[in-house]
Amino acid sequence: MVRHQSALESSFSDAYAAANAASRWKRYLPERIIKVVLFLCAIVSIFTTIGIVSVLIFEAALFFQEVSIFEFLTSTKWTPLFASKHFGILPLLTGTLLTSIGAMFVALPLGLMSAIYLSEYAPETARQIVKPVLEILAGIPTVVYGYFALLFVTPILRAISDDISVFNGLSASIVMGIMILPMVSSLSEDAMRSVPRSLREGAYALGSTKLEVSTRVVIPAALSGIVAAFILATSRAIGETMIVTIAAGQNPNFTFNPFVPIETMTAYIVQVSLGDTPTGTLEFKTIFAVGLSLFVITLAMNLLSQFIVRRFREVYE
Repeated sequence: MVRHQSALESSFSDAYAAANAASRWKRYLPERIIKVVLFLCAIVSIFTTIGIVSVLIFEAALFFQEVSIFEFLTSTKWTPLFASKHFGILPLLTGTLLTSIGAMFVALPLGLMSAIYLSEYAPETARQIVKPVLEILAGIPTVVYGYFALLFVTPILRAISDDISVFNGLSASIVMGIMILPMVSSLSEDAMRSVPRSLREGAYALGSTKLEVSTRVVIPAALSGIVAAFILATSRAIGETMIVTIAAGQNPNFTFNPFVPIETMTAYIVQVSLGDTPTGTLEFKTIFAVGLSLFVITLAMNLLSQFIVRRFREVYE
């Protein structure tokens, strides 16, 4: 009798456990589906990156089978589309650096000052109005910025100096700086607002003014985030295409003069991609070599920003 009762209890326990397991499986099924979907999304992004890099490396390798890497990195002439062909990337590199550095001179001080105002000085109502208006600049198409630089900024610059050409690096730099200003301002302001309020209150208790608190307490405490914002904005400027294509010109001069026509790496890729260059030719392969160089530069900038954030980030408890 006891043995029969024990068998019934065991059977009942097994049935209850099976029913409970089935109930739990149905309960957590949606979570498991979501987990799988999110994992597949991550895998898609990873394989997309791998595919892009693989295409760049493969096509660039075919280019470097015909052109010396030493010539590519050291020559000051870039004329792959001319009868006399030269494949030195330095003119494109200097044009890219010229417009990017010029954009930084516009975006970094204006963006940082805007971030200081929004974080430390602006009332909440003003901040809710000013920040969205400022971020509207990020939503304007870059082709509009390009024609704004060509048709509005360039005539103003030419009225100031006759030495400035119709296509020039200066107007492209100024407008590009305006375009990336919301990125600098928004990221810097987020870093500054993450600084604990107790640090500000301690500085005020010692008799510091608002300017001293902003420049000597908040900015040093948020320095890693601010520097990362600067580097990411620089990376964005290096990869900009339409502004420099429209306003800077398509003349690969090895020069650091912002008043003359220049050509950037992205503008050259656009020029070759228009369809006039036959696919598979050496001239067409140059866009992959230039694209790989551009990828390496932007990747280095992003890795540098991540290193700075991890190395110099302040952790508050």
